[in-house]
Amino acid sequence: MTVSPCRSNLFVKRKDLYQFLLSVQEKCLQNNDKQIVSISQEIDLVDPLLVLDQLTQANEINFYFEDKAKGEAIAAIDSVAKLQIDGADRFTQAEYFIKSCLKNIINFGNANQPFSGPHFFCYFSFFDKNAQVDYPFPSATIFLPRWQVAVKNQRCILVTNIIINPNVNIERLLENVQNKIEFIQSLEYYSANIDYFPKNLYKKSLTNSAQFKRSVVSVLEKIRSSHLSKIVLADILDVKSSNHFDLVKSLNNLRQNHPNCYIFSTSNGKGQNFIGASPERLISINNQQLITDALAGSAPRGKTPAEDAANANRLLNSEKEKHEHSLVLDFITQRLCQLGLLPQILAPRLRQLSNIQHLWTPISATVPADIHPLKIVGQLHPTPAVAGAAQDVACAEIRRYESFERGLYAAPLGWIDSQGNCEFIVGIRSALIDGDRARLYAGAGIVAGSDPDKEFAEVQLKLQALLKALV
Repeated sequence: MTVSPCRSNLFVKRKDLYQFLLSVQEKCLQNNDKQIVSISQEIDLVDPLLVLDQLTQANEINFYFEDKAKGEAIAAIDSVAKLQIDGADRFTQAEYFIKSCLKNIINFGNANQPFSGPHFFCYFSFFDKNAQVDYPFPSATIFLPRWQVAVKNQRCILVTNIIINPNVNIERLLENVQNKIEFIQSLEYYSANIDYFPKNLYKKSLTNSAQFKRSVVSVLEKIRSSHLSKIVLADILDVKSSNHFDLVKSLNNLRQNHPNCYIFSTSNGKGQNFIGASPERLISINNQQLITDALAGSAPRGKTPAEDAANANRLLNSEKEKHEHSLVLDFITQRLCQLGLLPQILAPRLRQLSNIQHLWTPISATVPADIHPLKIVGQLHPTPAVAGAAQDVACAEIRRYESFERGLYAAPLGWIDSQGNCEFIVGIRSALIDGDRARLYAGAGIVAGSDPDKEFAEVQLKLQALLKALV
């Protein structure tokens, strides 16, 4: 049998890794404690979505993230360290948890490869405490995965995080790791099959259009009579399928239908998954350079090039849409300044997706080494793009108008590595999947000049785009 260079390299490293793990275990024995070893190695190219499908177990949490435009995809499966909490200090506790874990991690392998080394995966709910006690996700989850497979520009990196203690059998541990790696590598031959999935049959319950429009009218009255300038109202669509929804099929549909969006999924290890295709990045940090997006103000795509251009022109010149956009832009720049950052506003532009287009202004800044990414995430969430302005008043009104639990909808999801690099998105255009049932979420920003019929149509446009991926 011909062995590829990458796979051959795995066997070559085994002796070195064995000796390394023995030395780590000796220290654990001396100190009567345990250590996490993070092993990074390049492997033959395999689709991380297929790894998620084949490797994950129903009782394990996982995370999937894909940015097709950047040639990136990452699957994180199971956990060796995990924190799940509720409360107003969740971002601070999450930061402390990550820092504490990093003190107990030793790296093995090439740390200069993309996505090498330990990565922490995080997802937060919109509110710091869920009002419905039976909502299946806590308000904050942070975990270090046991298995992480990432692709960046046709290079595939496997990170294996293992716990070493005085009693573990190193030889058996290595054998299990090796078997898992060989299984992952075997998946490359079947990755093409992922593109040929049949569609599910479904029954859907329509949203209450009259109720949503009444809420918009009521909100407009509050905007006229108070200091409130914007509220984002979300709506839901409950769907029941004839079969259980297939997570990987849905994610594959999303990445095919929405190549310009961030495709994401996370599981709570209890049978529920939260997935979506979000156009909105919260923050991205690479080598201390931060990019964030002001994304607000929208219009549908046209059916013809002429109609598309006309819709884009109306969006660019609409005072109502520009006002909604400026609320988000001003909020982000002010919040970054409060952290001592110096935001640079880049040229405004259109973000054109398959079914909708948005006003978009990227913002950049340099992040000092002493400011953790989660401080910035906590400072920015929730932006007026998903909550409103003023923030506290808008959030209180959202609780009043929305009869459902937002949960992870419109909240931060992403990853952080050991160097402070990160990518966080906002979980909009999303769905909570539970067996043969799914709840789809979408929202619209209500400002002075909003039209109830148009806002309802915008929400339905977003919901229907998501529904196509689940069918």
